[in-house]
Amino acid sequence: MNIAYFVNQYPKVSHSFIRREIMGLEAAGYAVQRFALRSPTDQLVDPDDIAELEKTRLVLGNGILGLMIAFVMVAIARPVQWWKALLMSISLGLSSDSGLLKHLIALAEACVLFRWLQQDNIDHLHVHFGTNSTTVAFLCRQLGGPPYSFTVHGPEEFDRVNGIALTEKINQAAFVVAISSFGRSQLYRWCAYSQWSKIHIVRCGVDEQFLQATPVSIPDTPTLVCVGRLCEQKGQLLLLEAAHQLVQKQIPLNLVLVGDGELRSAVESRIEAYGLQEQVTITGWASGAEVQRYLNEARAFVLPSFAEGLPVVIMEALALGRPVISTYVAGIPELVAPGECGWLAIAGSVDELAQAMEAALTKPVGTLEAMGQVGAERVRSRHNAQTEAKVLAKLFQSQPVQA
Repeated sequence: MNIAYFVNQYPKVSHSFIRREIMGLEAAGYAVQRFALRSPTDQLVDPDDIAELEKTRLVLGNGILGLMIAFVMVAIARPVQWWKALLMSISLGLSSDSGLLKHLIALAEACVLFRWLQQDNIDHLHVHFGTNSTTVAFLCRQLGGPPYSFTVHGPEEFDRVNGIALTEKINQAAFVVAISSFGRSQLYRWCAYSQWSKIHIVRCGVDEQFLQATPVSIPDTPTLVCVGRLCEQKGQLLLLEAAHQLVQKQIPLNLVLVGDGELRSAVESRIEAYGLQEQVTITGWASGAEVQRYLNEARAFVLPSFAEGLPVVIMEALALGRPVISTYVAGIPELVAPGECGWLAIAGSVDELAQAMEAALTKPVGTLEAMGQVGAERVRSRHNAQTEAKVLAKLFQSQPVQA
């Protein structure tokens, strides 16, 4: 079976789990072609991501002219299917939250993808994220392209169910993947019971560099690290407010924010307003090896998100034996057991977050080490990238190959 992956942006700093999934399939003997709409090349710092870029064909790489040529060529070669896809794109566009024009552009993108999939004799297309990338795969299928499946991560898909035609995408998919039990339950909400059997859990996996890393003792320093895009839903602004509370209580704290994003200027302003210049550092984007180093230098990991799927970086932190401070959001409680391998706060509660941070900063290192060991074992048993890739491979194998 010839498999292709399609993602809106790939490779991307925050999408390393997709790279690991692909590599796991390749280790299992599959040849996987990579396709994406675009890639934020200016943000790539990890050598593995840079290498992936060389293997990935970008739909928008040839610009508007490339889209127009493919649009016309497919219309000439497959007029019946093209009209069917055109009518479907109009229908989706009129009922979507992104408008008709974007869906017509998605059809042109689907035409480019369709031609590439035909050239490579692809039997099955797998997509990550149920938003515009799955829209393109859906329209590609209308053109006569291969069956598709897609992985839903949340929270965006669950915030925009009607706007992205999630139910229709589920109905037309060969199968659908959720990354947690919570995610699967949300997909159950938005499709008929007759579709439930096609929804499966395949967890995001952690790279061997984390699973097999030589254990590093937790340092007896007051360092907490947060890894993630600087944006509203990751909760860094409330994290700074909690840090301010601790500093006012004269609790020693060094907070390292690993990442970058649209909220950086606001984060920097808040650091200055709270007078936390000596306590808080922003590193910018980091490679996988650099993230590992930052985690090993920390006492605990903290991510006070408002909305999530199940962040891979939580898995990475636990795999390295670092307790995790996070929130009761989506799939996070399925991995982080309060009191066993970390702490969970009610999302949006600065006081609860500050209490959890204070606990992590004041507990004996021996207690933190024991919590970290519990977390590492939970990750090893649930989030091995190679194991989860085999689960996905079985789903591919269960699909009939088109003649």
